[in-house]
Amino acid sequence: MRERRIKGLIMRVLVIEDDPELGAWLRATLTQALGPCDLVTSLEDARAAIAVAAFDLVVIDRQLPDGEGMSLLAELRVLRPQPGTILLTALDDPEEIANALDGGADDYVGKPFEPAELIARMRAVLRRLSAARDTVIRVGNLRFDSVQRSVHRDDTPIVLPRRELALLELLARRAGRVVLREALEGAVYCFDDDIQSNALDSHVSRLRRRLREADCEVVIRSVRGVGYMLSAS
Repeated sequence: MRERRIKGLIMRVLVIEDDPELGAWLRATLTQALGPCDLVTSLEDARAAIAVAAFDLVVIDRQLPDGEGMSLLAELRVLRPQPGTILLTALDDPEEIANALDGGADDYVGKPFEPAELIARMRAVLRRLSAARDTVIRVGNLRFDSVQRSVHRDDTPIVLPRRELALLELLARRAGRVVLREALEGAVYCFDDDIQSNALDSHVSRLRRRLREADCEVVIRSVRGVGYMLSAS
């Protein structure tokens, strides 16, 4: 089943699932519906992933080869920004569900599940988290709404492709500070994407052009070999 992309949401998702068929399906479905999605099959790989990349949503299978998926919840709760968490399990005991929610999970979805229900639950979790954060970022006459995932120059909307939108959000959140290339690549690409050496620079160049053409009073400066910085012009 092909899910339509959720209007206004472009997120990075981590799926922790050791069933090859279900994992591949989840990755394909969530990439289509939400944005970049990475798949790992163990707690060890999950910890390695969250150590180097920021995720908006983490989907966790309860029963993994190297332990109980719930054991990761405490580690995810201390991350800033804190990702949303959804547990997937074949266990439907009400006490198990209560334990998972009390342990910090934002939601709990039993297997088997309907794709539409899973996506709707993810959308609800992401919107709750977005509403709890600073939702509107302003730099010069540029306005980025993190709930609607929209960009405006004053009151005029600016339409950006997914990767340029992800770049702009990270640059805007850290406006006036240099954002490392590694952080920007982590916001835009999945781990197994084939990234050309100049891919990030090409995305930044296109983003600059779009903002310039929209008469945005901002500038993206390059710090050679280090990263980029967004500031009001």
